[in-house]
Amino acid sequence: MRYVSTRGGQSVSLSEAICRGSAPGGALFIPQTLPRISSDDVQPGLSLAELAAQLLGPFFEGDALEADLPALCANAFDFPVPLTIPDPARPGLRALELFHGPTGAFKDFGTRFLMGALDCLADEDDPFTVLVATSGDTGGAAAQAAEGRKGVQLAVLYPKGRVSPFQEHQLTCWNTPVRAFRVSGDFDACQALVKNAFADEELTRRYRLTSANSINIVRLLPQMVYLADAALKVWRSSGTLPGLIIPSGNLGHGLAALYARSIGLPIGPVVIATNANATLHEWNQTGVYRPRPSVATLANAMDIGTPSNFERLDHLASDQRAISVERVDDDAIRTRIIADFERTRYIWCPHSAIAAEAWHRLPEAAREQRVWIAAATAHPYKFADVVEPLIGQSIDPSAPLKAVLDRPSQMDELAADMNALSRALAGTFRSSRVSAGYA
Repeated sequence: MRYVSTRGGQSVSLSEAICRGSAPGGALFIPQTLPRISSDDVQPGLSLAELAAQLLGPFFEGDALEADLPALCANAFDFPVPLTIPDPARPGLRALELFHGPTGAFKDFGTRFLMGALDCLADEDDPFTVLVATSGDTGGAAAQAAEGRKGVQLAVLYPKGRVSPFQEHQLTCWNTPVRAFRVSGDFDACQALVKNAFADEELTRRYRLTSANSINIVRLLPQMVYLADAALKVWRSSGTLPGLIIPSGNLGHGLAALYARSIGLPIGPVVIATNANATLHEWNQTGVYRPRPSVATLANAMDIGTPSNFERLDHLASDQRAISVERVDDDAIRTRIIADFERTRYIWCPHSAIAAEAWHRLPEAAREQRVWIAAATAHPYKFADVVEPLIGQSIDPSAPLKAVLDRPSQMDELAADMNALSRALAGTFRSSRVSAGYA
């Protein structure tokens, strides 16, 4: 398997794509071809880690990391992913609870897989410097996954005033080799800093820069696995292709769903559920892709006006990229959290509530035709400041989230410009021994 840039050029190995993070000129790496895997080839009863090794195997074929794949999967996919029925009166809606990992968010899978891969590829005396722009969950997951590693050093860039209090604590409480930077700007400003850093060839060489965002192909690919696992379970029990409803801001999670469907797994319609940020919804309605400044919402991890992975989406064949996009504003998020809690006592986080609301907006015939799987992307405790006043009671943290509260936090302030980022990297991280390219 080889990987190519969304803007053309020579193909590279998976390891090189991982190490570089993004392709030259700000482009993204994509598989040169998508493999085909028949659902009948997937043995029932596999653990999530075993399924991951089978599904990801073709993407690693012939790469330096191929032999490490089983261990990477075992380490990244080692916590439960319940597929629950939030409302027994409405069994056609299932919640895929992706928040039982160490930082309470679906990003735990991809970031731990990525950090493990980088550790395998790195020389501990010459680590990679990983840049991550975060609107909340990605940074915390990347930091937890990076803490204590020898092969990486991690810079977390997050927008000042645009994450929840718990998210900010979770972004800033990790030890070496993690450093958190609070950026004077929104998520798109953080993401622009990361992209501009990769476009600076000298800076990239000096620090062996790579990314932990879904612009890094191996952050994205593992997200296919739990979606495939849930779809296979529903397909085997019901005989019909389930629909997926994926809350998505930067479109990485949505693209993982489309990749899983495209390689042959039993997935029916895919609905991308967004918050009030209108870029994807407008494109879906009009065919016009028009990035714009992000809008602050209750579902802040999705506050993205320029979704990076649209460039990958645009490279899929028209039948592969067939999606619908549902846009859900803050009032609808509040109403859905309250209504479902009062009815069933089930608690959605604001992002997961967007997926639940998108299901309720489907035509009745579409809801009854198949089982729909809504990705419940984050633990509601992470957004207790939003959710608790709506439901009128406190939310208990999971054990890993409770443990985070006892950690001290520390961050550095950062202006949203490249000179400030360059100075911050110089004052914080070791430069590379490699004068050009990657070791």
